[in-house]
Amino acid sequence: MRLGVLSAIAAALLALVLSGCSSGSDLPPLPQADASKSAYLLGPGDKLRVTVFGAEDLSGDFAVGDNGMVSFPLIGDVKAAGLTPDQLSRAMRTRLADGFMRDPKVSVQVTTYRPFYIFGEVTRPGEYPYAAGMSVLNAVAMGGGYSYRANQNYVIVTRDHKDYRATGDTRILAGDIIRVPERYF
Repeated sequence: MRLGVLSAIAAALLALVLSGCSSGSDLPPLPQADASKSAYLLGPGDKLRVTVFGAEDLSGDFAVGDNGMVSFPLIGDVKAAGLTPDQLSRAMRTRLADGFMRDPKVSVQVTTYRPFYIFGEVTRPGEYPYAAGMSVLNAVAMGGGYSYRANQNYVIVTRDHKDYRATGDTRILAGDIIRVPERYF
């Protein structure tokens, strides 16, 4: 009888300990974006090359500020955060056509993407430059690879203030925060 109570307590304690080990197992998987349908959305920290054809004095390198805006000559601040480069180009074209230029042609290109961040069980955690098409495994490699304590089965990706579970082949986006958890056994 006493042995049965002790084994029940031991089993309950073991279940409690093991439930704490699965900190990322209850997270939803990171949704995979269809590469053919998804375009890069601008955000604070992106560096842009804006070309206004026929008005080289307006062309130049600009940055998306912390407020999500790009300060541009003549037209002032233009909302960029959450827009694609093509959408920003159309917005600038519309504003320039409103009393400044006749039929402006504007091109917007991203020259430097905002960084991604990786921490946890990697050799060199920190901020790293993003490149289009990166996967979790590319990010881990940039962080010096997994530490000897790393759980290599999954990572936790924070995107838009929400946590998701991801695997090595999952695509990441600029601005993502990647946490490589510790394995317990």
